[in-house]
This record gives sequence, structure tokens and C-alpha cells, in this order.
Amino acid sequence: MNQETQEPVTERTLFLSGTIAEESWFDDDVTPQLFRDELNAGSGDITVWINSPGGDCVAAAQIYNMLMDYKGNVTVKIDGIAASAASVIAMAGTKVLMSPVSMMMIHNPATIAFGDHNEMQKAIEMLESVKDSIINAYEIKTSLSRAKLSRLMEAETWMDATKAVELGFADDILQRTDAEDEEAQEPIVEAVMFSRKAMNTALLNKLEAKYRTPASEAEIPAPAETGRSVDDILERLDTISKFM
Repeated sequence: MNQETQEPVTERTLFLSGTIAEESWFDDDVTPQLFRDELNAGSGDITVWINSPGGDCVAAAQIYNMLMDYKGNVTVKIDGIAASAASVIAMAGTKVLMSPVSMMMIHNPATIAFGDHNEMQKAIEMLESVKDSIINAYEIKTSLSRAKLSRLMEAETWMDATKAVELGFADDILQRTDAEDEEAQEPIVEAVMFSRKAMNTALLNKLEAKYRTPASEAEIPAPAETGRSVDDILERLDTISKFM
């Protein structure tokens, strides 16, 4: 019921759970056609619950555009995870709310390519264009600079609800509305953001510091005993980190 006009208000709830794909082979994926059918089955304001690891970026772009073009208010609620392409869909919400135990993840788009150097270059250019289009959605919602958004994607950034609100990817955190909870003092919650790139870099820095500046010569076996120099070990660790 609208509190101002006292007229009944129609509000629907949709659930976007699972992998996002252009086509569903086993009826366990969310496709643009399936979502369109559900979205256009009624009218009025809608709430879209998201719990998805992501999927096809083109399919996600279609769903994002459907929600952006929808005539009613769109409230997005993330109850589990909104990762990769699913995070793009979440940006279409008029209001984005996250559960205090949910996560959001953004990263660079990826693909599989085969062929000579010309084909590889085409794949690189395609990925750069896809990344630019994804940044458009993030920029509209967060108002962060494109350079910062690009860095966050490069690092494969995981955000808890508090950090997502802090950066503008979400508007608020879902809370109980009981009178008792409203009167209770809100706890102070620290934001958490995880970057895979930052973790790898920190690990390599620690290893380099340990093996280049040992407390005593006894801590590191002599090259003659191991058959490898310290530089060889660091080079091997650096190569491994590139595939993590």
C-alpha cells in the first residue's frame, strides 16, 4: 500500500540464481530469454535477488539492459555472491542492497583463443573492448574513475558488503527491521577487500626479503648444497605466481 496515496502497489520478486549463459543446456542456467519472460510477466516495482558466480558477459549485458529499461523501480538484493558478470547485472538496480554475509567480485574479462598472432591480437582487442563496456556499468553506479575501476578489475577484487557500500557498488546493507533491532546500537564493522594480485605480490616480497637478507648464513643452504642460486629460486617463484 502506498503510504501517501493509499493505493495498492504491485511489487514482484525475481530470483537470479546460478550461472548466466546465452543458452541453457540442462535448464540450470539463467538465460536472457528466461529472464525476459519472467520480467515481462507483470508490472510494477520489482526486487531481484542475486546469487550467481557470473558467466557469459554478453548474456549479462542483455539482462542489465532489460533492468535499466524497466519502467518500475528495481531493487537488487545480493544474498550470496554477485561475481564477475553477475556484478554487472547488479549495477542496474535503482537501489543495490547486500546481505552482511554476501560478497561481490569484479575482474578482467577472459576468453579462449586459438590461432596465429593475428588471431591472438584480435582476441586481445576484443577483451579490451569488453572491459571498457563493463567499466561503463561500474562507472555509472559508483562514479569512481575509469582508471581506478580498471585497477580493481586487474587485481580481481573481492568485496564484502561494507566495502562494496564504501566504494559505491552497493547502496546499503540488508538489516532486520524489528523494532528491537532498530533501537539497538549499530556495531562498527570494518570493510574487507581481497585482491589476488596484491596477495601474490606480498608473498613474493616476503620471500625475497627472507632469502636476500637472512638473519644468519646458516638459514640458507649454500648454492653448492642446493644446486640452485637464490636468484634461480626467486625466478621460479615469480614464474609460478603468474599462473596463480
